[in-house]
Amino acid sequence: MPSGKKGKSTPVARQKAVPSKRKNARIVSTRHAKKPSKRVVTLDRRTSHNRSRAAYRKVSLRRSVPVVPRYSFGDLAGLKNTYDPLSLKSNAALVLDESNLEILFEKNSDIALPMASITKLMTALVVVESMQDMNEILEITEEDVDVQKHTSSRLRVGTKMTRANLLHLALMSSENRAAAALGRNYPGGISAFVNAMNIKAQVLGMSDSRYVDSSGLSSGNIASARDLAKLVMAAAQYPILRKYSTDTYYSIDDGLREMHYGNTNGLVHNPEWHIRLQKTGYISEAGQCLVMQAVINGRPIVMVFLDSKGKGARLADAQRIRSWLTQSETSITEPRV
Repeated sequence: MPSGKKGKSTPVARQKAVPSKRKNARIVSTRHAKKPSKRVVTLDRRTSHNRSRAAYRKVSLRRSVPVVPRYSFGDLAGLKNTYDPLSLKSNAALVLDESNLEILFEKNSDIALPMASITKLMTALVVVESMQDMNEILEITEEDVDVQKHTSSRLRVGTKMTRANLLHLALMSSENRAAAALGRNYPGGISAFVNAMNIKAQVLGMSDSRYVDSSGLSSGNIASARDLAKLVMAAAQYPILRKYSTDTYYSIDDGLREMHYGNTNGLVHNPEWHIRLQKTGYISEAGQCLVMQAVINGRPIVMVFLDSKGKGARLADAQRIRSWLTQSETSITEPRV
């Protein structure tokens, strides 16, 4: 019988072997046989038994280790118990008509929560308003690598591209290294850039907001839904931010290969939606987040969803709000929280 050790084999039995139809039959090496050209099929019951026991122990180990659920900041604050008539999956939300600033729906809208990559919308606003050269070539360095969440990126260290392309990827595909490079290449470096982000927040009246980086990877980037509605309206004034955030696909040649990127918001592909500006975000502390400015029934509507639960839940919340708004003009004033 084979020893069961990987890479080794034992002499083949002299009796004539009959090929087995059993599932755990395997090919045994004929290195020590008189006729090496023959391949003899034997049955390795001991190896099969050991494998079964190992698999059982592995499954038992998995079952014995308790699964620790990840709670967002909103969950820890008890926001998931908040009732709302539309049964949104988001712990915080705000919907307003930008034409008259009328709040149509709100849910925990004044509570500051981690905003994840929604942070990049402020990053983009600061970059555009600083009047930096969009055609300047910037390089991705080790400083742009995420050592906090260890997120991956196709922008390898040493990649060079224009500031415009980095801004495009940061908004459309939520590229973390692109956002980090944008902040690092601000006059005075990343610390000066973060300071500019916080100053801009104060100017916009975002009193519940705080920024600590340009990518949103830190849970220290916080804002309320009311604050983010102000940010959306400010960013939507710039055509370049509207275009970059709502592009469906974009391709970039880094000199070695062509890379294809897609939008992180599936609703931009839906012809029933007229989205003028959007940004998605996610880290475990923040849950699924989404901000948008969309035209619904001819009206500019700002939507903010923070700390949504489940894959696709933030998009489902947006669809639910859109359906509610399009039902009838009379229904618009009914659900209020």
